[in-house]
Amino acid sequence: MAFNSIQYILFVVIIVSGYYLLPEKASNVWLLAASYYFYMQWNSGYILLILFCTVITYIGSLLMDSVLSKERTGNTAAVKSRKTIFVICVALVLGLLIYFKYFEFVLTNIEKLFSISGSTFKPKWNINILLPVGISFYVLQSLGYLIDVYRGDVRAEKNFIRYALFISFFPQLVAGPIERSADLLNQLSVKHRFDYENIRKGFYFILYGLFLKMVIADNAAVIVNSVYGDTKTFSGFNIILATFMFAVQIYCDFYGYTTIARGSAILLGVNLMSNFESPYFSKSIKEFWRRWHISLSTWFRDYLYIPLGGNRKGELRKSFNLAVVFLTSGLWHGASWNYVFWGGLHAVYQIAGTVSGKITCRVPFMRPKRKETENKEDTLGIKLLKTATTFILVCIAWLFFRAGSMTEALDIIKDISTFSAPGIFNYGLNENVLLFLFFSLILLFVIDYVKYLKVELVRIFLEQKGWIRYLVFCFLFFSIVIFGYYGDEYDVQQFIYFQF
Repeated sequence: MAFNSIQYILFVVIIVSGYYLLPEKASNVWLLAASYYFYMQWNSGYILLILFCTVITYIGSLLMDSVLSKERTGNTAAVKSRKTIFVICVALVLGLLIYFKYFEFVLTNIEKLFSISGSTFKPKWNINILLPVGISFYVLQSLGYLIDVYRGDVRAEKNFIRYALFISFFPQLVAGPIERSADLLNQLSVKHRFDYENIRKGFYFILYGLFLKMVIADNAAVIVNSVYGDTKTFSGFNIILATFMFAVQIYCDFYGYTTIARGSAILLGVNLMSNFESPYFSKSIKEFWRRWHISLSTWFRDYLYIPLGGNRKGELRKSFNLAVVFLTSGLWHGASWNYVFWGGLHAVYQIAGTVSGKITCRVPFMRPKRKETENKEDTLGIKLLKTATTFILVCIAWLFFRAGSMTEALDIIKDISTFSAPGIFNYGLNENVLLFLFFSLILLFVIDYVKYLKVELVRIFLEQKGWIRYLVFCFLFFSIVIFGYYGDEYDVQQFIYFQF
């Protein structure tokens, strides 16, 4: 049941209505049943994986919490017990992810290594593992909870229904945002009252998310797919344009999903974290990762980068830690070397940015006075240059992300190097759709820039007069209908991050 379907809208209306009509004790049971039903629409058998992950982490957290209480009384043997429980639980949950997402990848690479050495390696069984939707997200969320309990940052949740709902809450189950236990569990511990403002705000979030997905991302995907599907036919200019459009596509696709997820949760009185904060206006790669997929980047920061030592053990160790985090992030996105390279490229960007900044500060004739530096930082030209450079670097990395493999990515780079005249192509979209897509991109640029300036657009919009809100509603609704579901060239696209 995709977010960009009428079935999902009807599903949300039924679930929200039931939630507010049912008594408090039954409300979370209702949401849990709805979440499991929602997930089972892809593959009913994979609900067992969520149950396995839920039961293991639930029992493990209760055992660790019990042992932690003994530690506080001075029981030294309890320390070892807590670590043992933690390691077993992490191994079981990670093992689930590794088997379904990386087992085939590992065996394929072992086979290639044997082939290079002149030997043969053929597994005795057929490898055909279907990746369960959303497994990367709910595994990270459950691991984050385990780590929080292990550290003693939160107490173990004793209510199984509430904890199971925390792992499988349907708005963010398939592609995040990856919520922290302290935030979401607390919100699920109470029955939220019906609030008309939440209903209005939630549906506007859903509508804007559908606009991002169906009007911008899906139409941009037609251009991207037509060029990347046949790079030999298109010139280098067209490949560059398609790469730029992929940057638009993946942003609006994932941002659209998150916005719909947040809107669905708001209807139930639950606030999910913001996952994007105008990332393409960033002036550095470091800032980009503070604004892009925030729930994932903060997860890796808190549960991997900082435990590795962060920036506390010197520049060399910091660079190593960054490399580990971004290579892991790349592998998390997909079991393919092009994803690993994409993550490694972002690590190189950050390390190079740190090194170049230190060199600039140490070279006397390149080190301006503090006042002059502040003035240069404030100029529009410097800001535009930094933003443009960051965006170009991000787009270069996106090329590897979009390519089906490293070999395909390198072939695309060769095709770009044979730069020729742009040529005339409609990229599979008619003129009216192209013009409206261009208009929508301008609108997105303005909205994101205002958001980048830390203006609370949502609050301002909801405070406007009814006729203004009605006009916005009509614009979004008819844009989705005309250029989405019933558009001449509209091609329904699954959310990109569903594959991760």
